[in-house]
Amino acid sequence: MGEFGDILVTAVLRGGIYALMALGLSLVFGVMNIANFAHGEFYMLGAYFAYFSFTTFKLGVIPSVLIAALLAFAVGVIVERGLFYPLRKRSKKNWLMNTFLLTLGVSIILQNGAKLMWGSRYRGVTSYFGGTISVGTMQIPNDRIFAFAVACIAIAIFVLFLNKTKLGRAIRSVSMDETGASLVGVNLNMIHTLTFGLSCMLAALAGACLLPLTPAFPVMGINPLYKSWFVLILVGMGNLGASIVGGLIVGLLETISYFQFGAGWQDVISLAVIIVILLVKPNGIFGKKGVKSAAE
Repeated sequence: MGEFGDILVTAVLRGGIYALMALGLSLVFGVMNIANFAHGEFYMLGAYFAYFSFTTFKLGVIPSVLIAALLAFAVGVIVERGLFYPLRKRSKKNWLMNTFLLTLGVSIILQNGAKLMWGSRYRGVTSYFGGTISVGTMQIPNDRIFAFAVACIAIAIFVLFLNKTKLGRAIRSVSMDETGASLVGVNLNMIHTLTFGLSCMLAALAGACLLPLTPAFPVMGINPLYKSWFVLILVGMGNLGASIVGGLIVGLLETISYFQFGAGWQDVISLAVIIVILLVKPNGIFGKKGVKSAAE
């Protein structure tokens, strides 16, 4: 029972961050039909922004994390207006492939831009809070508890935003019927820009919160990107509520794999399960059209 409790706690803590990352990726795919392969680079930017806010400008933990999220949102807005908006005006055909190639290019540019500006060395902090909390037989760092708490709060606020606000309902309507939403007066360009910015903000939150555990470096976003895609493929694209559940499922799969088979088996087991799911149910376990909130 003690080992089972350890597995469950570790899975939940890991799955919360996966859910936060997958939420942003699912949002931008569901609303804009963009397979964003630069999503991990906004995780990386969040870590760098939090690092400089915390170490150079001597801000507190919460201000550093919030500033990282807001700066990533601003960068996302600039990228969307500068790249995706012109592409949307000029290229309606092969949109998914064109945007895939574009996000791949953005990923490479951001990685090398970070390397040029900040070098290749790791930039991290020893801890945000220090200390540990005893949970069963485990000693869990306070920093990991903080990251999980921020992920839960961010997910809850985002779900409320989608369900209870006019802008949130507009985002959902665009995801389900873009033409219909336009006919009733929804500003598609504004919704697309807002959606992409919010997606980048969620990724940056994850990177900023995990800075004490994963220091900032230019290619740190690759692994979180893979985990986000694991979640989306497993549960189905564009379903936000399922992305939250999927993050916990992937966290559980990886934790069990690590406990049972050792390091290095996490991705193997996750990919094997995803392959089986794709063969049995190609749209994912909860695959549906449009962005669905966790409340549905």
